[in-house]
Amino acid sequence: MSPTRTRRPAGQVALVGAGTGDPGLLALRAAELLATADLVIADERISEAVLALAGPATEVLVVSSDEPQGAALVAASKDGKHVVRLLPGDPFLTEDGAREAEAVVKGKQRLEVVPGLPAPVAVPAFAGVPVGLPRTVARVEDGLDWAGIASAPGTLVLTCASGEVAKAASALIEHGRRAQTPVSVTYGGTTAEQRTVLSTLDNVEADAAELSGEVVVVVGDAVKKADKLGWFENRALYGWRVLVPRTRDQAGVLSTALRAYGAIPVEVPTIAVEPPRTPAPMERAIKGLVTGRYLWVAFTSTNAVMAVREKLEDFGLDARAFAGVKVAAVGEATAAALVEFGIKPELVPTEEQSSEGLLRVWAPFDDVFDPIDRVFLPRADIATDTLVAGLKDLGWQVDDVTAYRTVRAAPPPAETREALKGGGFDAVLFTSSSTVRNLVGIAGKPHDTTILAAIGPATKATAEELGLRVDVLSSKPDVATLVEDLAEFALQLRAAGELPPAAKRRKGNKKAASRTKR
Repeated sequence: MSPTRTRRPAGQVALVGAGTGDPGLLALRAAELLATADLVIADERISEAVLALAGPATEVLVVSSDEPQGAALVAASKDGKHVVRLLPGDPFLTEDGAREAEAVVKGKQRLEVVPGLPAPVAVPAFAGVPVGLPRTVARVEDGLDWAGIASAPGTLVLTCASGEVAKAASALIEHGRRAQTPVSVTYGGTTAEQRTVLSTLDNVEADAAELSGEVVVVVGDAVKKADKLGWFENRALYGWRVLVPRTRDQAGVLSTALRAYGAIPVEVPTIAVEPPRTPAPMERAIKGLVTGRYLWVAFTSTNAVMAVREKLEDFGLDARAFAGVKVAAVGEATAAALVEFGIKPELVPTEEQSSEGLLRVWAPFDDVFDPIDRVFLPRADIATDTLVAGLKDLGWQVDDVTAYRTVRAAPPPAETREALKGGGFDAVLFTSSSTVRNLVGIAGKPHDTTILAAIGPATKATAEELGLRVDVLSSKPDVATLVEDLAEFALQLRAAGELPPAAKRRKGNKKAASRTKR
């Protein structure tokens, strides 16, 4: 009887198209493979935003675009690894991807190919140019058949280095294209750096002279529609650099909302959330919650929800600990955090979402209908006494418990501090009084020309106490509304022909005014 052989786990190789660098344009299958891969071998041209989708345990290797990886892919797969080979655009757009696929098949390994959006397809759409059909796509290089390209019907899409644009325009005119044929040149397509210049073949050399790097050029009448359809660069906050002073775990939500309006968020942690120095009061309050000490629990922040949730989990408890207890939330964001935990609050102010707003809708204690007169209020160590005093005035007993501490974060890099004080940011968003105080403490005051937006009256008051001018006050105290109101303010500035100085320096409108050298 022959000895039993131990079989290695089956590996596989996925050739994945990374598109133009925007992770939001990846295929769902591409994101799934990146999150679960053992090894990612990425072309050096792949963006950091796409690489960030790799799983926490995934090994990521960045390799030169000139080095074939077929042998490495086969070896890793034979070792039982699930390998993702990340290539720009679409894996089969160039011969390199096809050769690596052939190597995997020849090595008898499992192969999967996930297409990606190539630049000639994605970039014109982001520039507002409906290329349509027929179309001709080509790379500007030596030996290109300019006579055939110039005579091809429909729209022409070229990819090239910015220095090749003038050469391409001259060759097209020489081979019969009208000098006045519309042309668009887009740098950084689909990314926050996108800049589009609209011109004609005879003027494009001058109009696009200061664009540098890889560009996508569209030639044809379809370019005429870009003025109306150029949605990407027409977003309200397009190109704005916005400072986001938040706690480390909360900056992402605000940054995502800003990107949707075209802004470039720069996250600067100003607050770190830490447990209370003495855990005993929170532990007693949690035990009181379970034993029926409270009729109400009032939450004034998402951090308070998280702190109570974590303490419950430390005791092996979950949302069921709130059975028989009424729950109040200061606003919709806090209510959403409670719902995520499995708790639907009974009381949320619909107008002013603040401590004052919550007090306006909170009923006085009634010794006939309210069996218990006590409220559990888990809060930050620096919270104001407004809610405590107001509840006591309504006849309630309040256990005001420090659920978490807010401490000042380390100063940001010198480059960020200099940009803040020198007008390098178009806007700063303040989401609490502590973010105002801490940002000024660790980085200094924003420049006078910087737009400042505050999430509520208390935050605005703190900024003004420190000598800052608040331009935008959120109509509702939540992150989404704060960003919406900033975007509306930006549109008003644009309509009046005004922009913050930093945005003016980077203004990328679709004529030669986009000549901000990148």
